[in-house]
Amino acid sequence: MVVIIDYGVGNLFSLTSSFKQIGVDVITTGDKEIIKKADKIILPGVGAFEDASEKLFSSGLADVLLDRVKDGVPVLGICLGMQMLFEKSFEYGEHKGLGLIKGEVRPISEVIPKDYKIPHIGWNALTFPNGKSELFKYINEGDHVYFVHSYYGANCDESVIATAEYGAPLTAAVGHKNVYGCQFHPEKSGNVGLNILKAFCEMESYK
Repeated sequence: MVVIIDYGVGNLFSLTSSFKQIGVDVITTGDKEIIKKADKIILPGVGAFEDASEKLFSSGLADVLLDRVKDGVPVLGICLGMQMLFEKSFEYGEHKGLGLIKGEVRPISEVIPKDYKIPHIGWNALTFPNGKSELFKYINEGDHVYFVHSYYGANCDESVIATAEYGAPLTAAVGHKNVYGCQFHPEKSGNVGLNILKAFCEMESYK
């Protein structure tokens, strides 16, 4: 059972539609008891880190998610959901993340050229700096995916499984054991994105 966690900050319709396109039934819920039974978990997110973090922790859903990670359940964070996997974010202050990926979330303005537009919006090619992750088994290096973001995963080299060039190499995806994150939107990335979601749904629990 694939569960999309609904904590009030996700673009859930397009995500749900993407899973339907690959023939996977999903449940979108904030019900802790259902999440506890999930075989795969999606953590979506759009908007501000502070608001998302407050909602996830105050609702108790963060604790449930952390327990499921310990159980070896594969988890995929998308966009802000990926950023939530990190230890902390420096988006308008300093805010606590889930701590599942070592590193932090920082403004892309710190590393891209001054004349590049923020947010970074558009299609960019993926590069696999440390070899091909299981998450990308159905796609190829150089395939394009769709981004919308002003912040990125920093100081996380050991977990980076994909980068994208936007005046500088930015973290496009991370992976550590059974925890994965995509800064881009697979649900808005055509067949490439659908194939990433398909690969995620085929992952086994981490032993």
